Amino acid sequence: MVKAKKHPFSFSDSPSKKGKGQRILAALLAGGLLTAAWPTWGIAPLIFIGLVPLLLMEDRIAQGGNGKLFWLSFLAFLVWNVATTWWVWNATPAAIAAWALNAIFMTIVFNMFHLTKKKVCNNPWGNFFLIPYWMAFEMLTYWWSIKWPWLNLGNCFSICHKWVQWYEFTGVAGGTLWVLIVNILITNIFLFFKSKAMKPLLINIGVELAVLLLPILISTRMYKDYEDQGEDTEVIVVQQNCDPWNEQFDEQFYDQVIQNNINLSLPLVTPKTRFIVSSESAIQEGIWLHELDQVHALKTLHAYMQRFPQAAFVIGGTTYEWVPRGMENDFAARPIDNMNHYYFSHNSALLIDSINVQHRNKSQLVVGVEAIPEWLGFLKNYSITMGIARGTLKGDTEAKVLAYGKHKAGVAICYESAFGEYVGQFCKKGADLLFVITNDGWWGDTPGYRQHFEFSKLRAIENRRSVARSANTGRSGFINQRGDVLQQTHYWVPDAIKATLKANTKITFYAKHGDYLSRIAVYLTFVLLITLIAKTLLGIGKTKKTSSRKKKK
Repeated sequence: MVKAKKHPFSFSDSPSKKGKGQRILAALLAGGLLTAAWPTWGIAPLIFIGLVPLLLMEDRIAQGGNGKLFWLSFLAFLVWNVATTWWVWNATPAAIAAWALNAIFMTIVFNMFHLTKKKVCNNPWGNFFLIPYWMAFEMLTYWWSIKWPWLNLGNCFSICHKWVQWYEFTGVAGGTLWVLIVNILITNIFLFFKSKAMKPLLINIGVELAVLLLPILISTRMYKDYEDQGEDTEVIVVQQNCDPWNEQFDEQFYDQVIQNNINLSLPLVTPKTRFIVSSESAIQEGIWLHELDQVHALKTLHAYMQRFPQAAFVIGGTTYEWVPRGMENDFAARPIDNMNHYYFSHNSALLIDSINVQHRNKSQLVVGVEAIPEWLGFLKNYSITMGIARGTLKGDTEAKVLAYGKHKAGVAICYESAFGEYVGQFCKKGADLLFVITNDGWWGDTPGYRQHFEFSKLRAIENRRSVARSANTGRSGFINQRGDVLQQTHYWVPDAIKATLKANTKITFYAKHGDYLSRIAVYLTFVLLITLIAKTLLGIGKTKKTSSRKKKK
């Protein structure tokens, strides 16, 4: 029997109720620290110790101590998920599934790290195996059908953006790497201190100080030296403040929403104005893409822009188009009752100038609200959004910029602004400004809309693009290329604000190369998994050999 080593962490290894209680408290502590570090609680440094209780508990169990790591880690991650994103419940009861599934995925990743560490390198240095596993998981949150990158660790630093100006080289994945390394080094300091291994202890302390402080010092210098680049461009942002539950999607309010946009923006328009930006889904009249000239809302905005031909209006709307022949089996195709016809529904961004209408369709769709995974095909004509939406929307296959005059705008629709590499594609295609149009009103006055606003600061830094953000009910605002908030509106207040932004065309390293750190992590994870499988098979072989020898004796 393996004797459990004495551990530096204070919880007991006893199988008694007291020992179990202390292990549960340690798991709750980890979940609480991660929560307190998250936007918009505002204590970001806590993220550097948020995983330490779990890592110490994992090491205790790896050395033969008591405790069921799967359920303890699940408890920690469930607390983190619920406490930071509880507001999703305001929009959909699917929140329960989102909390549970994401916590389970995180738990599986943590336990795969635990198994690999035990088989390959069961000492403090093995803690570094967590890095590729976790970063590969975060990569999956961008790409698989259940997309949910909201709690990717690097997002935490939106509330102290002066620390992460180097995101223009690494993106959010660089922040995740930073968080993981610091947590692991702190854990190892505890472990080496208790074992009185002075040389590795001193190495870990020195590396810890360098890893923690150097990125902050470098970033602070970058922040001071960086100046916004590009041509001055005047932009107006409108917050029409329409209740999505009772007004925005009610036919009797369709015209009023458009008129509110005009009335709020009109006093701010000048000959220098180039863009007026409004929110997601503001036009609910129903826009068939083959008959744009028949849509009353578009005709109203088109007439408005003819008064100001130097400017364009960017606004969100629901659009439809007929499914081309041969694509009737497309998962997003919707049948029309009693007719042999199918159509696609889109969540679109439209750019309306004095002559033309351009559009792009949202690509990164909210699971369960705008998209049903194909493996849940029996639910494709349903939705869990309190009856507001139905079925699966059809998105563009790639990021598409909207051009006006000498400018190209990358318009991220709501949830898309949480996808760093995707937003970077707009810039690779020439976007000199980023617009975020969103409807955060579903969540009410909760941390949800504030967290969403914070993420736009990271997109500004990653791409060195000025951001104009319009939210239906707040928070709307302007963000410069360093991630500073220049102006912002208040929640539940109809408003329009104006700023002169710099339109930058230079491509950052991150915009050009995307999430390369996460891709490296995916490759390393494959290596670890192959090593784990090999070690496991070799271990089984040895066990069988030993038992057969015993029988012969």
